Amino acid sequence: MMRIFDPHIHMTSRTTDDYQAMYASGVRALVEPSFWLGQPRTSAGSFTDYFDALIGWERFRASQYGIRHHAALALNPKEANDPRLREVVELLPRYLGKDGVVAVGEVGYDSMTPEEDEVFARQLELAREFELPVMVHTPHRDKVAGTRRTLDVVRESGIDPAMVVVDHLNEGTVDLVADSGAWMGFSIYPHTKMDEPRMVEILRRIGTRRVLVNSAADWGQSDPLKTSSTGREMLGGGFDAAAVHTVLWENPVAFFGQSGRLVLDPIPGFEEDDASDGSGAPDASGALFEGNSVLRGERVR
Repeated sequence: MMRIFDPHIHMTSRTTDDYQAMYASGVRALVEPSFWLGQPRTSAGSFTDYFDALIGWERFRASQYGIRHHAALALNPKEANDPRLREVVELLPRYLGKDGVVAVGEVGYDSMTPEEDEVFARQLELAREFELPVMVHTPHRDKVAGTRRTLDVVRESGIDPAMVVVDHLNEGTVDLVADSGAWMGFSIYPHTKMDEPRMVEILRRIGTRRVLVNSAADWGQSDPLKTSSTGREMLGGGFDAAAVHTVLWENPVAFFGQSGRLVLDPIPGFEEDDASDGSGAPDASGALFEGNSVLRGERVR
């Protein structure tokens, strides 16, 4: 069984059955970025409750199924256009120093408006201030133009591109991000964004370095097991178990480990981790795993 860290999944939208299935497939850790809930929020107070739930209740809920939950917090690009919610950016410093918060995100663009420019730039400043990685959402429309604009803003901010993952990439945008020095994020979806065979072809071309593969599962048509299916596609496509382990575990650990706040030791009651024998060696199926890990208080570069 693979050992998996899903670096982008919206578990607030998912059921406990999903947590059970994810654990059975090898998921042992995840990052949940804050996002648009589908219904427009009308006040900053809604975000206060939302952020509290992400770092409190959802973290506890995941632990009941053996999964370490971490959060990325931000005012998302879509709602950055609502003047009633601008106060959310000023609320963020209250949360960005808390345990379990390992990144600022999702930030970036939806419609590439001046309001989104302003909120994006301000949240990059906060990421630098709190020394946190950043998860950037690229727009669903005009993706190439949005990715170019994203990289311009990242460059102008002065943030180290190694602290940035640009997500929802495809064949038309991956090279732009690869050349920038930022991390490359891919969301594997049933019918949109990216699928497993295309992902394997991209990995054949660019390699496994600075690549994060996620399910981005949310309230829409999506699948929280797309990380494990990508791993199987990689194995079937000629990648070895070590390469799969790099993409699905080591890379997200390295990226979010820059926060100094990852906690990856087994949850009490789940010490006998059936995804690994703790030796760092391949299990009987040939999959490679590492032993139990805790990343607290030191940055992984």
